[in-house]
Amino acid sequence: MMQPSPCVSSEAEEEISRHPCYSEEAHRFFARMHIPVAPACNIQCNYCNRKFDCVNESRPGVVSEVLTPEQAERKVKGVAAQLMQLSVVGVAGPGDPLANPEVTFDTFARVKKHVPDVSLCLSTNGLTLYRHVDEIVELGIRHVTITINAIDPEVGEHIYPWVFDEGVRVEGREAAELLINRQLLGLEMLAKLGILVKVNSIMIPGVNDGHLPAVSKRVKELGATLHNVTPLIIAPGSQYERDGRKAPRPKELHNLQELLGRDGMKVMRHCRQCRADAIGLLGQDRNQDFPLEAMEADPVVNKEARALLQGELDAKIRERVQAKQASPLQQDAPKVRVAVATRGGDKVNQHFGHATEFLVYDTDGADVKLLGVRKIQAYCHGKADCNGDKAATLQEIITILSDCRILLCSGIGDGPRASLNKAGVLPLVRKGGIQEAILESVKYNSYFENTNISKG
Repeated sequence: MMQPSPCVSSEAEEEISRHPCYSEEAHRFFARMHIPVAPACNIQCNYCNRKFDCVNESRPGVVSEVLTPEQAERKVKGVAAQLMQLSVVGVAGPGDPLANPEVTFDTFARVKKHVPDVSLCLSTNGLTLYRHVDEIVELGIRHVTITINAIDPEVGEHIYPWVFDEGVRVEGREAAELLINRQLLGLEMLAKLGILVKVNSIMIPGVNDGHLPAVSKRVKELGATLHNVTPLIIAPGSQYERDGRKAPRPKELHNLQELLGRDGMKVMRHCRQCRADAIGLLGQDRNQDFPLEAMEADPVVNKEARALLQGELDAKIRERVQAKQASPLQQDAPKVRVAVATRGGDKVNQHFGHATEFLVYDTDGADVKLLGVRKIQAYCHGKADCNGDKAATLQEIITILSDCRILLCSGIGDGPRASLNKAGVLPLVRKGGIQEAILESVKYNSYFENTNISKG
């Protein structure tokens, strides 16, 4: 279906064409569902402090409730009956799924039986992965994500204070060495069996930022399909918060992603660092729209209707891929960088003041390339007026978008509009498809630049 990417066979591309995490095109149309059935974890990370009841946080390890396998079965069936574009069901926590193997694999077996058209996806720290490879293959789990932040124990000991394995707590460098060896072994075993493995790495300035190219090279050698490098999110109460560590700036993350991509590894750029109970399109968490208590006792999944809609989405993706192949982004052509406020669905549909992230693109006026996602603190909260006194928040947003020429959103207040204009970022109110809006906005921008008309 899709043009093979470096390190990815045409067969693998076909298999990931409906997976919103593995495929940039799929994330615009297909939905995922994370089932929170695995609360226990067997390692400690210095950036993590898992909280189960924190609905306002959006980061891995956070959920509103933990489900039993029976509850998970009911909820997956209920969501699949309503959300026809649901294509992937995964277990990603809130702890480590393989530290809770019984409930994890029981849940997968139930999903496979009752909603067989979805792909199954597992995320793990990899400590005990090698012990469960046979179960993964037997259940037909075709996508596994391993979080690998280091391949050198000297780096890893500054990330992991301890691991717990078979009743024994191991600390310091010995803990990091044990974890790394297990992660690389599990990756190699899965790749040899044809399982598609995505490696997640967290970019931690001053700890592993200079080491991640070595990580990317090694996991590529062992057969990883995709490398996803995400910025550090420091959980409240974590060791890194106490240490005063800072997240990387967007430009630092972008430069690292560009560096990794030059070596032939396929690099993911659209990750949202989702909660372990996320439902819906990436960037559009609808978990609260599907409360368990509102689900029917035995929801009916209309397999024919799901197949019809997903076939239509497949056709849209093929059209988009063919159009990009016909008009690829010219490397040497002048480019305009555009930020987009979106709630998902491949549309400009978010008010500036309500946005908690922006998608950032480069365009040469003919093609559009996604560079990544930039998280921000929302300028407005609740029904507050966007023209209120929020100078510090606005200045932070302007700094994050300082390399962008245009900002697209569905609405914006006069105060932020004037400040962005003054900083050299042109805010435009648009609605509709992202690619179409970007190409239209570049023509608009060129008109004003060529005629020297004020953009204020």
